[in-house]
Amino acid sequence: MSRVTAETVGSLLARVRKARPRVHCLMNSVVQKFTADGITVIGGLPSMTGSLEEVESFVGRADALTVNLGTLDAERREAIRLGVAVARDQGKPWIVDPVHCDYSPSRLAFARELIALQPTVMRGNRAEMALIGETPGILRIVTGPVDLLQVDGVSVEIGNGHPFMAQVTGTGCLSGGVIAAFLAIEPDALCAAAAALTVTGVAAERAASAAQGPGTFAPLFLDALATIGDADILHLARIRHDRHETA
Repeated sequence: MSRVTAETVGSLLARVRKARPRVHCLMNSVVQKFTADGITVIGGLPSMTGSLEEVESFVGRADALTVNLGTLDAERREAIRLGVAVARDQGKPWIVDPVHCDYSPSRLAFARELIALQPTVMRGNRAEMALIGETPGILRIVTGPVDLLQVDGVSVEIGNGHPFMAQVTGTGCLSGGVIAAFLAIEPDALCAAAAALTVTGVAAERAASAAQGPGTFAPLFLDALATIGDADILHLARIRHDRHETA
């Protein structure tokens, strides 16, 4: 893994904006528009269909897949299975967010079924990740005030973000879509995910500085993602390697 620095983050963001990767999203129906907007403003091209007749074709045309277990039902489970199968067959990067797997035994079982298929990245909060257990060879992202990324004995912490993110439904889903966009252009999953989380975290800090509360934060967050540049990243990025080295 290359050492992730603020300069690395800026370079990968520029590559996303130039490449305009296609990201297919199988996720929480409550936050589809917000997630699609976030992927679009960062430079990607989102698609959102969960139709059983279409999902394989859409994932086949995408550069990366993001899977979120929010608002899960029988049809969405089958769509996820179909989409993941295409991503695996075609060697596309994919990410799983086992949302609320700590609330439901059936959801936890489904999350474990997906993890057994070796996603590129798995992200969740501490409660969710504790239930999932060890996942050798998969990049784990434990979200919180500081996001912890771990794979194969290497860890990176991203200290950017703002409490308003926890008060707006869908910021985590949006960040999963941004991670997928970065995975589409960077084969080093840890580097790609760390860069994506730095970008969303810095954008959140910029948005929060002008927001009056969570209601005004959400549109300002999209504006910040659209306009974030190297100077913002260099000034605000808080990246820590192996809990000792700060970049």
